[in-house]
Amino acid sequence: QVQLVESGGGLVQAGGSLRLACAVSGGTFSTYTMGWFRQAPGKGREFVGRIRGSDSSTVYGDSVKGRFTISRVNNKNTAYLQMDSLKPEDTAVYYCAAGADWGAYEYWGQGTQVTVSA
Repeated sequence: QVQLVESGGGLVQAGGSLRLACAVSGGTFSTYTMGWFRQAPGKGREFVGRIRGSDSSTVYGDSVKGRFTISRVNNKNTAYLQMDSLKPEDTAVYYCAAGADWGAYEYWGQGTQVTVSA
C-alpha cells in the first residue's frame, strides 16, 4: 500500500518562504512522477508542478514559475516543494501525488495548509 504524507505547511508573511515535504512509503519511489497541486477555498484544484522519476525533469504551473522549486531525494523517498516569494494568493491546501511516469496520479496525500498573510 502506497501512502503519501505532506508536512511543512503553516502561516507565513508575504514575501516569505516555506518548504513542503512529501514522504512516500510503499511502492518504488524512484519510479514515480511526483506532482504538487493546491486548492484554495471555493476554487478548483490547481496544478503546481511535477518532477519525473526517470530523469527528475520538472514542469511548473504558470502562477508559480520562477518562485517554486520541486526536488526529490530518492534514498529518502521524499519529494519537496520549495516556495519562495510567497503571495497571499498562494494560500491553499497543498497536496502531493504520485504516479507512474507518463501515467495518471494514483496516490494522493492528505494535504497541508499554507496560509500567506499580506
